[in-house]
Amino acid sequence: MLEELAARAWEIEVPWDRRGVGGGAAVRVDRLLVRVARGHGAVDVALGECLAAMGAGDRALRLGFAGLADYAREVLGMAGRTALGLARLSRELGERPLLRAAVRRGEVSPRLAQELLPVARGDAEAGWVARAAQLTVREAREAARAAAAGQGLPDDDWERIEFPAGAECRARVDEAFALAGELLGATAPRWQRLEAICQEYLGANPVPEGAGQVGGEGGDRGDGAGGDGAGLEELEAALEAETEKWERLLWPEPVAAPEVGEERDVGAIDARVRELAAMRDRWDDLVGHLGLVVQAFGLWRHLGFASFAHYCAERLGMAERTVAQRVWLERRLHELPGLREAMRQGRVSYEKARLVAGVAVPRDVEGWVAVAEKCTCVELRRRVEAGEQAQMCARERVSVVAPRRVAGLFEEASLAVMSREGRWMPPAECLAQMCAHFVTAWEGILDRRMTPQRRAIERDQGFCQVPGCSRAAVHAHHVVWRSRGGGDEPENLVSLCAGHHLYGIHRGYIRVSGRAPDGLVWEFGEEARAG
Repeated sequence: MLEELAARAWEIEVPWDRRGVGGGAAVRVDRLLVRVARGHGAVDVALGECLAAMGAGDRALRLGFAGLADYAREVLGMAGRTALGLARLSRELGERPLLRAAVRRGEVSPRLAQELLPVARGDAEAGWVARAAQLTVREAREAARAAAAGQGLPDDDWERIEFPAGAECRARVDEAFALAGELLGATAPRWQRLEAICQEYLGANPVPEGAGQVGGEGGDRGDGAGGDGAGLEELEAALEAETEKWERLLWPEPVAAPEVGEERDVGAIDARVRELAAMRDRWDDLVGHLGLVVQAFGLWRHLGFASFAHYCAERLGMAERTVAQRVWLERRLHELPGLREAMRQGRVSYEKARLVAGVAVPRDVEGWVAVAEKCTCVELRRRVEAGEQAQMCARERVSVVAPRRVAGLFEEASLAVMSREGRWMPPAECLAQMCAHFVTAWEGILDRRMTPQRRAIERDQGFCQVPGCSRAAVHAHHVVWRSRGGGDEPENLVSLCAGHHLYGIHRGYIRVSGRAPDGLVWEFGEEARAG
């Protein structure tokens, strides 16, 4: 099926000329993309089961990884968040045997199953599974909300908080963010540090009750987050009621998930996960290619859907974010053909390609690919983030990508600053005030007594040094153990997270030798045990 669909999909070139793109073309591309989405979903189900098995117990540690996310990122070239989501869905389905069977047969998409999880429980499961074929994702979502009895669902939208900032403001921000990193851990992302700074300020300076926007400026994000969601849902419901618009699309036969077996040996599970992940990469190529055609030219409109997200959820059975990420990468690969070639040659994984695509331009793409080949995904991500921050400094701006709730928290804290000062202030000045308050509150409390172990962690920038580990360092390990004569010299200390130190090293799954920081040799799994 994959070979057949791939041959047909790559015959379709991206129609950069909008002329001639209409309803007939939309139906042809849609039928192909829907079959691709079904195959992709089937592989995801099987892969999720294998990832859940890999994440159980200490299996990932036996291969040298502190957790499932790091294993997926470095071995499979898959975003850690994606892997955790697939494994979590598999575990949830394991508690709902009827829904799991329907998902494995391809009768219920993973996207619809996620919406049904809160309600398809116990005695109610059979009824919901029977109704699933007639339910849209929107209807399942509404049912889950009703069942939650008003408990609301978490808002997972993200946005960029960005504004001009002079040198003095950026210096204060850097100082406060560094201090927040010492408190929260080196791996705490910038948005978590901003959240801590805002919360600290609001704890001491709450917004006065009834306070409005001071000066009438700067408080509106302009993101249109007000009531658009309700209006869009009404439009989706209206279009779903016009069933004749969808009946002509000829829904394809379900695609069953591949069997995964009951392997218990970590090596066998690892081999099966790699096989399924490689298959998923090929499906991803087709989703990105065909999804770009549908999104770029609004073909979903010709098919009677309210939005691209509506089309992805109801027609493809995939989350809009999942499809949009692959479409974005496909668009960038058109602009960076050298990166596409590197992916096809196996020089960079999907996750590394995604990171490179975010920063590369045609003239330097080969240089980024060369860097990516020598780095782990975690190291490459840190280099990219450092480069982005350097660009922000050069442009004299502050930029943080954060969940919408954190953006709202920043607005609230900014209002508290302006209320305290009695005047309107630009965002940079508000943030500088928050950062100054945060440093004053915490700098004297933090214990910064230097020991050999703390100096080693500071030298390693607070990160675990096991290749591919994304966690913060909390221990400094003696390369030559003290029980074997090793001392506290800097070259004999390496920073590790708790998992890699207490389980990886001391249970024999990992061995390290050589001199820190640049002359270390790492051995994993059976290689480490043999040593």
